[in-house]
Amino acid sequence: MIQGLFETHINVVNLERAMTFYGDVLGLRLGRLEEDRRVAFYWVGGEGEAMLGLWEKPAAQVTGQHFAFRCGLGDMLHASEFLRDRGLQGRNFLDDGTDRPMVFGWMPAVALYFRDPDGHSLELIAMLPDVARPEIGVVSLEEWARLQAAAR
Repeated sequence: MIQGLFETHINVVNLERAMTFYGDVLGLRLGRLEEDRRVAFYWVGGEGEAMLGLWEKPAAQVTGQHFAFRCGLGDMLHASEFLRDRGLQGRNFLDDGTDRPMVFGWMPAVALYFRDPDGHSLELIAMLPDVARPEIGVVSLEEWARLQAAAR
């Protein structure tokens, strides 16, 4: 019955600022703006694939949430530059002060995190074509590649 996640919604303090971030900075396409309700809906991926709703609320009603954008593996190889080019600071799962994408061995998937203007934790993530290796934990993409080569 359930085939995927279609939409998520977050509260934002300033709708115009959030629209600039998600539309202009990240490049999502606006699907609908409802000025009277102070909400904007963005397509994630192609039209009809997934949707993000931004709802303007008073600051007291805006608490940091988390969600991830699915990316292609090739794009993840350049995720740090993608964020830097947009004036955003990437951080990895270990939060070790670097913006090197990390691999979750149990999935396996490679991910990099960043924040929006309201403090929401956003993630870029791509599944890897390899066999899951949960015993490895979380490692750099370079270490994952080395371990994969050694296992062959």
